[in-house]
Amino acid sequence: MVRAELRKLFGLPTAWVGLVLGLIAAPALVFVNAPGVRRAIESGEIADLGYENLGIGLLGALILGVVTVSSEYTSTGDDSPGAHQMTATLLAMPRRTRLLVAKGMALALVVAVQGALTASAAVLLTEVVLPEYAPPFAPDRIAAAALYWTLLALLAYAVTLIFRNGVITLTVFIVNSTVVSVSYLLTKLTPWAAYLPDIVGAHMFLRGDATGVRIAPLTAGLVMTAWVAALLAVAGYLFHRRPA
Repeated sequence: MVRAELRKLFGLPTAWVGLVLGLIAAPALVFVNAPGVRRAIESGEIADLGYENLGIGLLGALILGVVTVSSEYTSTGDDSPGAHQMTATLLAMPRRTRLLVAKGMALALVVAVQGALTASAAVLLTEVVLPEYAPPFAPDRIAAAALYWTLLALLAYAVTLIFRNGVITLTVFIVNSTVVSVSYLLTKLTPWAAYLPDIVGAHMFLRGDATGVRIAPLTAGLVMTAWVAALLAVAGYLFHRRPA
């Protein structure tokens, strides 16, 4: 079932957009942001060199998380606007729990590899561009960054399952990630907002203190995992109760 879901995922044009965007955006920013990075070095902010560019690549993981579900609810044609792929999928795999687990495993596998490759490339390129200032290559931080990408993709997967609308879900995630972060604004009102999933997860691999709240990497990982598990549980419950 996981192999079938992988083939289905790689057969989606939008999924390839997410894959390519996630893989090349962050490494490209290493060169684009070089002037800003040098200013950060002058001010002493070097703890996250090579890692701070990974935020833009997260859009790729979010796209993958959304299209894994939204593609199933896309109309199959103008002649039958009420029909969608999920009906055929459930006929082939009627056990809904196994279907959701297979989809989640396929998504997690792809995004984990994508995140590890992208984080490694961004850090290694930073060592090439700024060899005297770049932090040493740390496998644990790379793994934490890949885990963050994976959890965020699963978060998008769960939210899309809940609302069954990829356009709205992806729009909200993109706006929150690139235009204005509602979670970040909320941290200005209460420090508890730092424990919202998109904020707390970054503490797994970033060492900066943009929100004014320091969270240990292990604590950050546990909190974000709890968020994702809770949303997946809600999504699974609704998926079982709703018709195809």
